[in-house]
Amino acid sequence: MTLPILIGSEIYRGSTYGPKHPLAIPRVSTTLDLVRAMGWVAPGQYRDSPRATPEALTRFHHRDYIAALMQAEATQQVDPGHRERFRIGADGNPVYREVFSRPATGAGGVTLAARLTRDGGVVHVPGGGTHHGRPDRASGFCYLNDAVLGLLEWLDLGLDRILYLDIDAHHGDGVEDAFADDPRVLTVSVHEAGRWPHTGRVEDQAGGHARNLPVPPGFNDSEMDFLRAHVILPLIRHWKPQAIMLQCGADAIEEDPLSKLSLSNNAHRAMVASLRGLAPRLIVLGGGGYNPWSVARCWAGIWATLNDLPIPPRIPEAAEAVLRGLSFSRAAGRNPPEHWFTTIADAPRPGPVREEVRALAPATLRVLPEPSGAREAAAMLRP
Repeated sequence: MTLPILIGSEIYRGSTYGPKHPLAIPRVSTTLDLVRAMGWVAPGQYRDSPRATPEALTRFHHRDYIAALMQAEATQQVDPGHRERFRIGADGNPVYREVFSRPATGAGGVTLAARLTRDGGVVHVPGGGTHHGRPDRASGFCYLNDAVLGLLEWLDLGLDRILYLDIDAHHGDGVEDAFADDPRVLTVSVHEAGRWPHTGRVEDQAGGHARNLPVPPGFNDSEMDFLRAHVILPLIRHWKPQAIMLQCGADAIEEDPLSKLSLSNNAHRAMVASLRGLAPRLIVLGGGGYNPWSVARCWAGIWATLNDLPIPPRIPEAAEAVLRGLSFSRAAGRNPPEHWFTTIADAPRPGPVREEVRALAPATLRVLPEPSGAREAAAMLRP
């Protein structure tokens, strides 16, 4: 059996959106350091992410927008017209040192993951997951939409039944909108109700090609287990995807400052474990996450799950040193609890499964999309 592949890059080390931005924190570099310190990367498992070319990015993004991003990186400024039109340097999307190179590296990594899984396989790309990016503008800290570009690569390789699942605290609006008219891609998003970008209501189904599960504040492990068992897995078994892409944002974890959800990272690992074997191709992306300890511990744990590696109750000294080397300017970083340094797996966060969560099951599964293969077979049988 082929081992999972981990795709990363040194571009993330020291790269920051600015000292006061939520993405001032190291995430991908800490994840990579942590899995290496755990001894979890075998020879041949790691690939350095290529940088997507401007031409490759125009598979989804507008050419003039890509040119504006490249100009912003070269000059470290943006003219007022570009700011207004492309939202570069606006709405929490700052001009920073690698404003083109970093997202282009994420896009190159996810596109490479799609090519590597052409004939099957599992790839983890923690630098991917920028699910808000629009064809012609930056949105929600996302300048490019690497998930869309990876899904398009799968489609270009001939796949025609793909599932995109998003468990970030924020609705995966950019991906849903990109494939709203494409019956080959079914998008499913579990996200906090009422949170930015204020889309993804349960009744919003993008013409039948999307399912949205907006969940209430305090959403706990038991409630995610319920949705996984009673909505997500039945939907996947019905759809029978040839490939699954999971956006595994860590901002739904309780300690994250940008959401009010209450998951432990056990919920993320349980989702990953459940998806394995449900399709011959699986790509797991990163995404949101704004507490450096909770992000790195979550994504490192996901890599362990993909490799069937046990997570020890206390991590070795080398891994502990990685976590003790982090700092965090928000209030939670002033006095971090000891387990943020010494463990990878959180304590479980069970709780009641509220009626508003239970109600998502019938609302989501009432009318199911027909798998594309079934549609084609039915068309062939028609006189």
